[in-house]
Amino acid sequence: MARLRRGDLPPRLAGATPGPRSRRLSRTLARFEAPGINTLPPGGGPTLVWEEALGANVLDVDGNRYVDLTGGFGVAALGHRPPAVVAAVRRQAGLLVHGLGDVHAHPLRARLAARLARLAPVDEAQVYFAISGADAVEIALKSALLATGRRRLLAFTPAYHGLTLGALSVTARDLFRKPFAHRLAPDVEHLPHGCPPATLAARLAAGPPVAAVVVEPIVGREGILVPPAGWVAAVAAACREHGALLVADEILTAFGRTGARFAVDHDRVRPDLLCCGKALAGGLPLAAVVGRREVLAAWDRGGEALHTATFVAHPLACAAALAALPRLTSARLLARVGRLGAEAGARLAAWPERFPAVTAVRGKGLLWGVELRDGATADRAVAAARDRGVLWLAGGPEGRVAQIIPPLTIAARQLAAALDRLEEALAAAGPSPA
Repeated sequence: MARLRRGDLPPRLAGATPGPRSRRLSRTLARFEAPGINTLPPGGGPTLVWEEALGANVLDVDGNRYVDLTGGFGVAALGHRPPAVVAAVRRQAGLLVHGLGDVHAHPLRARLAARLARLAPVDEAQVYFAISGADAVEIALKSALLATGRRRLLAFTPAYHGLTLGALSVTARDLFRKPFAHRLAPDVEHLPHGCPPATLAARLAAGPPVAAVVVEPIVGREGILVPPAGWVAAVAAACREHGALLVADEILTAFGRTGARFAVDHDRVRPDLLCCGKALAGGLPLAAVVGRREVLAAWDRGGEALHTATFVAHPLACAAALAALPRLTSARLLARVGRLGAEAGARLAAWPERFPAVTAVRGKGLLWGVELRDGATADRAVAAARDRGVLWLAGGPEGRVAQIIPPLTIAARQLAAALDRLEEALAAAGPSPA
């Protein structure tokens, strides 16, 4: 029986965090689930265990209620358990739970492909469905290699594009890459994100021709980095001049997160291939590559599919996406994100002067990064916020950028109350010990 009746409530803690039930379940995870994927923090300490979520609230198994500023890694853009998505999944579950991958289609698959092709800022668009963000990046890279016949790729640093071997080749962080470096694609070069367009143009002009340039319009997991205005457009122009395809990784930023339908819309860029996921299906696993028909035609080779999956375009996920997209792309929601983002940004801009722990703040829409002095300070700030009923995460190469990625539907008063608690947490975290 659900206990959360509303999703716009302030935090309410019933006891310690993590509480006794979370601690018991953490011990079970430590015993039976492999390290690294079992969600436990370094050193094997206990983690929170979620039992229920609604709107911008999360309830753990110990009865503690939080305001979620992680948005489920950005998945819960419409909040947790959005009613329209839940209703659509229930309807579809009474008809068809599983299809037949790339062999037999179902009606919602056709409807969703048409909807995405019309929505995305891609010319003559077609859709290649994926299972996850990393899978979408794999598809985009393979599409570029097939369509151009070239082998070389350019990406940027910092960047996070996923951890499967192909996506890992364009992900920048050495921590992820080093254990598998001998298996990564050798023909990949990384340039600094936001580098002078002339630097990119020179690299494209030199050496073997480049198949694709892979870019996050705004760097997400690796630090929330917003490039200079017009930079993405300059990257697109350099790609066109040198015959390289532009791959926009919008797994995190698509569908309203930055106050536009897609982050490339801020620079009026139309990429050759656009990867989207996370928010797409309102909480269910689904991703896609939207690409130019001419590029995706390279997959038409007859015989077996060259890249597919058993659960591709899953009926429940397609139903969820069709229910979520009208609101995710509505002018009303985009305007709301712009307004809330501007209000939050004005408040956050003062944090580096107000709190010794904070060195910088940056972001757009409802995607913000709070850079702290070091990883230890970030860890303290995250824990202090949790103990005040607010969930946020720190990431980036040094683990010192705390990320504010709330549901786009979060109530204004709820967001303001959560920021109050974060300010308390930052004051408690303080500067790094001498």
